[in-house]
Amino acid sequence: MSLPTASVLGLNKSFGFGDRLGLATPGHLAAMRAHGQGFSGIFAQQSIREMTRTQRSAEEVMSAAQRALAAANYTAPWGADADHLKTTEDIDKTAKAGFTFFTLDPSPFVNNEADRLDQATLAAQVAALLKDGIFPAGWDAEYLKSAYDAGPAGGSLKFEREGLHRAAVKYGRAINQVALLFNHLETTVKRPYEIEVSVDETDTPTKPLEHLFWALELKRRGVKHVVSLAPRFIGDFEKGIDYKGDLKEFEKQLRVHAAIGNAFGPYKISIHSGSDKFSIYPIIGKVCGTRLHVKTAGTNYLEALRVVVRVDKKLFGEIAAYDAGRFAQDKQSYHISATDAGVAALAKTAPADFEKVYLDETTGRQLLHVTFGSTLTLGKTASGRLFKEAILEILQNHADLHAEFLTKHLGEHLRLLNQG
Repeated sequence: MSLPTASVLGLNKSFGFGDRLGLATPGHLAAMRAHGQGFSGIFAQQSIREMTRTQRSAEEVMSAAQRALAAANYTAPWGADADHLKTTEDIDKTAKAGFTFFTLDPSPFVNNEADRLDQATLAAQVAALLKDGIFPAGWDAEYLKSAYDAGPAGGSLKFEREGLHRAAVKYGRAINQVALLFNHLETTVKRPYEIEVSVDETDTPTKPLEHLFWALELKRRGVKHVVSLAPRFIGDFEKGIDYKGDLKEFEKQLRVHAAIGNAFGPYKISIHSGSDKFSIYPIIGKVCGTRLHVKTAGTNYLEALRVVVRVDKKLFGEIAAYDAGRFAQDKQSYHISATDAGVAALAKTAPADFEKVYLDETTGRQLLHVTFGSTLTLGKTASGRLFKEAILEILQNHADLHAEFLTKHLGEHLRLLNQG
């Protein structure tokens, strides 16, 4: 069987489906066919962190999507997202596997204290940026001399000195890292590729002027092939649950971000959903139109566990108990509202209520979401069998149910985005 290859999608509206188990693509295809009108699908999508936590290689992620697409005789263009790449080694591994969409994540280089620095410290850090060659002498003069027209939706945007310097301290080294990673891509990848810049995993929201600073600096440094940028939006994008925040203010700021992307890219606005941000999907679809990329991942794993709870409540109960023991450690790298006490209280859940409590309510969903790596690589049943083996067997034996759940759930994401 000849396997299809991923391609670049350009500025076409796109949706990224993360598949941590390698069996979700049939459901993703069905969701696209039912509700994905106008979207191009990214069917191989996995971050380096997810590959590490699930002990999957880039080749395994790619081949799982390719085999499913070949079996379905899928012929439309599709993408493959090597997500949250931080190093040249990350790029090399995923490029070798045939990925075409490289999400560059410079978050370790972001200074999250920039907004709170006193004037003396701010000045010292600006001077350090010049000393280290991040910016040339007199770099700020061009930014300060005129306003930037972001069109009717974005208005006239103008930097003032302190705000510009805080933006430079906050993001200057991160922008430099993106340029270095781009230069590596340019010299090593000899086929068409595209880039997303991910600025979403930071402590504070990306202000519109900071977004503009990113757009202008990427151009100044000659970073090409940028098709999307993911700002850190206002409000809370917690894992596994809906958006928390002021919907009107979110829409107001999203309009400016979209206008900046259109005027100074052009590139798509990328929404790293954290799964299931249903309340803002119509807003996103309305505001961004076709200049939109959305990616989601963990919700697919939760739908796989929904199959498990329907088929084998004993196994699901063992997984839930194991996850509760892992929660305090595994939650450390996530922004969630579930607490140790809340997770401990789940132990009283009766098997008849497993699906409702663990898969439809906040604490249960976030527990399962953040412990996926431990569950899939370390966890074992009482008889000593790896949880991953047991889960995969159930999904393979109940492929229709798995596809049904994915079609319904991911289809709702697409339907709401298109509703806007």
